[in-house]
Amino acid sequence: MLDGAILMWFILTAMALLFVIADIRNTPESGILKLAFVIVTAFTGPIGAFLYVLGCREPLPGLHEEYVRARWRQALGSSMHCVAGDGIGILTAAVIGGFLTLPKTVDLVFEYVLGFLFGWSIFQALFMRDMAGGSYARSLKTTFLPELLSMNCLMAGMIPVMVISMANVAGSHHPQSPAFWFIMCMALLTGFVASYPMNWWLVAHHLKHGMLTVHKTKPDESRPSRHEGHQMPMSMEPSTPTSDHNPSAASGVSARTLAFVTVLSFLVLVIGVGLAAFFGKL
Repeated sequence: MLDGAILMWFILTAMALLFVIADIRNTPESGILKLAFVIVTAFTGPIGAFLYVLGCREPLPGLHEEYVRARWRQALGSSMHCVAGDGIGILTAAVIGGFLTLPKTVDLVFEYVLGFLFGWSIFQALFMRDMAGGSYARSLKTTFLPELLSMNCLMAGMIPVMVISMANVAGSHHPQSPAFWFIMCMALLTGFVASYPMNWWLVAHHLKHGMLTVHKTKPDESRPSRHEGHQMPMSMEPSTPTSDHNPSAASGVSARTLAFVTVLSFLVLVIGVGLAAFFGKL
C-alpha cells in the first residue's frame, strides 16, 4: 500500500510541477521567487501548486502587486524562498550522507550546515544582493540572522519526520529507494509549515522580503538593460533589510527582541531534535 501511495504522489508531483513551470512564466513575479515556487513544487507536489495558485498567481492582469500585498502572501513568498534554497542544500547533504552511510547524528549536522550555507550564501545573499545595493558582502551580513532563524524552524520540522519515518520504513535510508525521496518530500513539507510563523514575523518586521512584483518596461537608454524584464524587482512591499551591519536598525526591532527570537528558534530546533530522539531512536 505504501508503494502505491508513493507512486501516486510522484505522479501528482510531476503533473503539478509541469503546470507550475508552464504557468508561472506569465506571472509578474521576480525570477528568484519563480524559481523558488518551481523548486518547492518539486518537493511538495500538488500542495506546492495549490500554494502557487492561491498565493502568487495573478488573478487578473495588472493586479499582482495588490494581490500579493496581503501579509500572509508576503510570508508565503518568504517561506518559499527559504525552503527552496535550504531544501536544495539539505537534500544534497542527505543524498551524500545516504551513499556514505553516515551516522544519523552526523548526517543531520551535515544537512543543517550545507542547507544553511546554500540557502544563505546563494539564495539569500547572492540572488538578492540587488536589495543590498549590489554588494554581496553587505548582503551576506544583512541576510545571516534571518536565514538562521528560518533555517532553525525548518529543520525543527524536518528532523522528526526524517528520523521517525526512516526508522520505521525499511530501506528508506538509501537514496536509491523511492521511500527515501518520499520521506524527504514529506519532511520538507513539514519544515515549510514549521518555518512559516517565523517567516511571517521576519517579513512583518522588515527583516526578510516577501512577494515581489516585476513591471515590464520598454527599453530606455537611461535604464540599464539588466533592470528590464523579470530579472529585477521593480516594485515590492517595503520589507527589505537596509542596514549594512545591524538588522535591528533596519527593522526597528530591538537587539533584545532579536536575541529572544534567536534563542526561541534554537529552542524550537531542540524540541524537534528531542522528538526525533524520543520517537525515532536518534
